[in-house]
Amino acid sequence: MIDTEWAFRRYEAVRPRLVEARFGFASEHAPNLAAVADRFDAFVLDAFGVLNVGGSAIPGAKERLAWLRAAGKRLVVLTNGATQSRAAALAKYRQLGFDFTAHEVVASRDLAAAALVEAPFAAAGWGRWAAASGPAPDFGDLGVAPVDDLLVDDHLHDTAAGFVLFSSAGWTDARQARLAAALGERLRPVLVANPDIVAPREAGFTLEPGHFAHELEDRLGVHPRYYGKPFTNAFRAALARLGEDVDPRRIAMVGDTLHTDVLGGRAAGLSTVLVTDHGLFAGHDVGDYIARSGIVPDVIVPTI
Repeated sequence: MIDTEWAFRRYEAVRPRLVEARFGFASEHAPNLAAVADRFDAFVLDAFGVLNVGGSAIPGAKERLAWLRAAGKRLVVLTNGATQSRAAALAKYRQLGFDFTAHEVVASRDLAAAALVEAPFAAAGWGRWAAASGPAPDFGDLGVAPVDDLLVDDHLHDTAAGFVLFSSAGWTDARQARLAAALGERLRPVLVANPDIVAPREAGFTLEPGHFAHELEDRLGVHPRYYGKPFTNAFRAALARLGEDVDPRRIAMVGDTLHTDVLGGRAAGLSTVLVTDHGLFAGHDVGDYIARSGIVPDVIVPTI
């Protein structure tokens, strides 16, 4: 059964592949971000479980962000969402009532897209890439990188220069086995634009690209390149948006997961805030998971 406990155990199993960080011994509990806002000059915000659940904004989130802006705090959204193009993602946030500018949103999709047109791939003259990107994908935002839909053209398993996992929508055990077989016959790069293992939804949990990438690593010994939290590339991009004049210790990474948001934020030198009521740990005793993992957020809040 795929649930919070299963996800926690899976994250712990692959933890040696993630980032390393040191933590304090205990977390402070606060009712919301306003109670601790005076300690921070900026906030890096996860989206799912912090700002929204599915297609609905979390009650009070819009008002809290407006309060933080009025208090002079800088805001950046850092999301592992990689299915939608940048334009579609920004439209979604605005539909939910959030007023983020394009500069204030960093998506793992953007990081992976940049990698496709940068060294070493571009310099080596790589050919066409095959992407798992869900139904009706839009690759128009990926720059000059030639990308084709793996779900439509099965021959790409044999001809593609490499593979990019943007989304697990429509991905099946059979597709996973087909990709593993293709990589077993001829090893090629695998780029993972969403390192999450699971995503909690209104109706349960979905397996995300990170799960399938780690399974490939377990089975074949391949070493996928991950773009997004908890990896350094994601936090480097978020910090660049906030500006060099902000002390990282006065920046709070706010998220709903231990192994992506808190672990990644601490590894990047940021303070961390775990939100417990809306995402991965909703309805669970988060203290048990903190004790078992040793991943200790600086602050725990039920909601922002």
